[in-house]
Amino acid sequence: MADIGFWDLAFGFTILAIPLFVFIYYKVKLVNDLLVSVIRMIAQLFLVAVYLEWIFEMNNALINSLWLVIMVIVGAGTTVYRVKLNWKVFLIPFIIAGLISITIIDLFFIGLVIRLDYFFDARYLIPISGMILGNSMNHNIVGLTAYFDGLSKSKELYYFILTNSGSRKQAVRPYIQEAIRKGLNPMLANMSVVGLISLPGMMTGQILGGATPVTAIKYQIMIMVAILAGCTLILILSILYSNFLVFDSYGNIKNIRSINKNNN
Repeated sequence: MADIGFWDLAFGFTILAIPLFVFIYYKVKLVNDLLVSVIRMIAQLFLVAVYLEWIFEMNNALINSLWLVIMVIVGAGTTVYRVKLNWKVFLIPFIIAGLISITIIDLFFIGLVIRLDYFFDARYLIPISGMILGNSMNHNIVGLTAYFDGLSKSKELYYFILTNSGSRKQAVRPYIQEAIRKGLNPMLANMSVVGLISLPGMMTGQILGGATPVTAIKYQIMIMVAILAGCTLILILSILYSNFLVFDSYGNIKNIRSINKNNN
């Protein structure tokens, strides 16, 4: 695969003149955000290159597992922050949801579908888990935001269903349905046009790396299915674990704003 020189890489950043011009011309206050994001991206990715090369070289089951745990913790922390929840209350439930989900998905796809001789092979375990966790985090943020917004703004519906059915499971069902719709609809829309409108990164990377298109497509199909299953599992587990914190023993909704006060 053709390499990109550092001077060529530097020249590539000149294309950012387009968003910078748009932001400045229309006086959109995103210039600083753009610059900070680009600088952080560069620093983080070069650090990733350094430690991933070391991790790949070591290829140790314990090190690879610890790295997955770190990825789950970072994803859970980002989710808590973006949904504007109290990290002291919600971080542990989200970490548990992430660990359970990624364990199930990895065991199924890496252990049973790909069937590697060495399950903890860093070149498969870390990139595949990273794609699943990264996509799951994005959809989880959307779904959880819809869930908590619904409980905060439409309590009357919850209490109406709870009073008439006597079941908290029935009362929260509309909110869970809305969270799933909003959280997973973009994923389903993306799957429906993959290959026609977009060429996914994993497939493109494998082709650039020398794999045949058929092999690249098979891996892309596998990872898309894994991401959908992972997104669904992490979202529903995050909601179910959150419910232990959101409702009291009588089924009443606690003051979510009070629960979140440290983030507001």
